[in-house]
Amino acid sequence: MPSLKEIKGRIGSVQSTLKITSAMKLVASAKLRKAQQTIEGMRPYERKLQGMLEHLVASGAKLSGEYTRTPAAGPDAPTQRIALVAFASNSSLCGAFNANAVRLTLETIRSYGEADVTVYSIGRKMADAMRKAGYPSPADYQKLADKPAYAPAAELAEKLMADFLAGRLDRIDLVYNHFVSSGKQVPVRETLLPMGEIPGQARNEDESAPTASPGTPSLIPGSTRDLDYILEPSASALLADLLPKSLRLKFYTALLDSNASEHAARTVAMQTATDNGEDLLQELTLQYNKSRQQKITSEILDLAGGSQQQ
Repeated sequence: MPSLKEIKGRIGSVQSTLKITSAMKLVASAKLRKAQQTIEGMRPYERKLQGMLEHLVASGAKLSGEYTRTPAAGPDAPTQRIALVAFASNSSLCGAFNANAVRLTLETIRSYGEADVTVYSIGRKMADAMRKAGYPSPADYQKLADKPAYAPAAELAEKLMADFLAGRLDRIDLVYNHFVSSGKQVPVRETLLPMGEIPGQARNEDESAPTASPGTPSLIPGSTRDLDYILEPSASALLADLLPKSLRLKFYTALLDSNASEHAARTVAMQTATDNGEDLLQELTLQYNKSRQQKITSEILDLAGGSQQQ
């Protein structure tokens, strides 16, 4: 049985830990509120831009083949060159946030088979895990994970898009934790390029087709008759200008999503740690009081036994 001194030392250690976890929870909660406001403010803009793309496709504009090309298949096809952008955090103490992102990233790499994969790791935890797995990041992107900003995110997105359009890459995928709520973050994998069909393109080619593919929300009623404004200079020119902006925005939104998920996961983890610490503190305090009472009782019995012998 541990001595009173040992129990008292453990109580002091738990109390010190509780101060740290409580402070981290408060800091993470404050950062979460800001990150949540940012991502929730970004999503309507992203949906509106997607709606504009649908309108343009419905008016007759076509997706450029540069954005939709797919690599050749077959035994004689060249090895695919894939860029995988994986988002995590720079620090730990955020539950399974980093582990989930790393696990999905490794599963995604295995799904590529013999392809030539380059992993752009956003965040130190992802960079360390990918370095151990044999996929070092071409550059250090820790600042992006720590302080998300549009300019550096758009710069990286532009570089990847330029490599794809020049034929140096055949595919660009994103892996990150999607922020659903404060208590739920879902690891997801999305394809940035090549682009699939924009909802509404099928309607332009076949008016009897569904308004959107299964699982893809349609934002715009599907018919050229629904367009009540004039497009200048042309739908195709506007589509060519908006597509790169849409891709940059998608990249930045994934960064904000991951950032909000990190703070949510850390808030929940620190709250759980604080609750567990308080429960442990109660148990140790009870054990200390029992041991102290037992020691006092034992000393009283010794005194009583000594007086009787006299």
